[in-house]
Amino acid sequence: MTINDFASTQSDSQDTAGRRVLVWDPLVRLFHWSLVGAFATAWLTAEDIQPVHQLAGYAVAGLVGLRIIWGLVGSRYARFTQFVRGPAQTLSYIGDMIPGRERRYLGHNPAGAAMVVAILVTLSGTALTGWLLEAPGRAASAAGQVQIVTPAFADSDANEAEAGAGGYLEGRAGGPLKDVHETFANLLLLLVALHVGGVALASFRHRENLVRAMVTGRKRPPAPGDIA
Repeated sequence: MTINDFASTQSDSQDTAGRRVLVWDPLVRLFHWSLVGAFATAWLTAEDIQPVHQLAGYAVAGLVGLRIIWGLVGSRYARFTQFVRGPAQTLSYIGDMIPGRERRYLGHNPAGAAMVVAILVTLSGTALTGWLLEAPGRAASAAGQVQIVTPAFADSDANEAEAGAGGYLEGRAGGPLKDVHETFANLLLLLVALHVGGVALASFRHRENLVRAMVTGRKRPPAPGDIA
């Protein structure tokens, strides 16, 4: 390669870096960073400041609902139909990641898409169980509406006469339901750690700052071989 060729290559690279395309719309970016703040607040206040913890939980639930709606009617790269792939394609992509052969996606790659779905589902479970814990009567009402029958309730006439459905769940508010809520929360921490690791790996592999992209909304245009 001559000096002129090298200079031309560098110039082309800089031009490509300068021309960025909008991928993440303002609502997606607002959702992402608002969720980071709401989840961090909920986690840090879980034991000591319940009113703040509950407000943060409501914020998380509202953000998840908004993201689901936007995933159906939002901009191109926000829509689930654009980035959610089937198990086979997702596993194939993960297999390509091991030797470093994975292709660059302008939007979410298949592994990132699976993580988005997993986080949304787990956040929903965390918010729902937290909402039920806030008022034990809600759990009793929900159990009655869905008519979940378990061995514990199979011959519970005596128990209901003694405590009532609401009293039964209230007495166990610190038990199974709380355990489920905490399990969801701990699972979220694991998913967040995996998500951060995946972002760091993709940023390194594709020479692209994905954190900055989620701030500005813009990414490098697709090159030959990339998937837009």
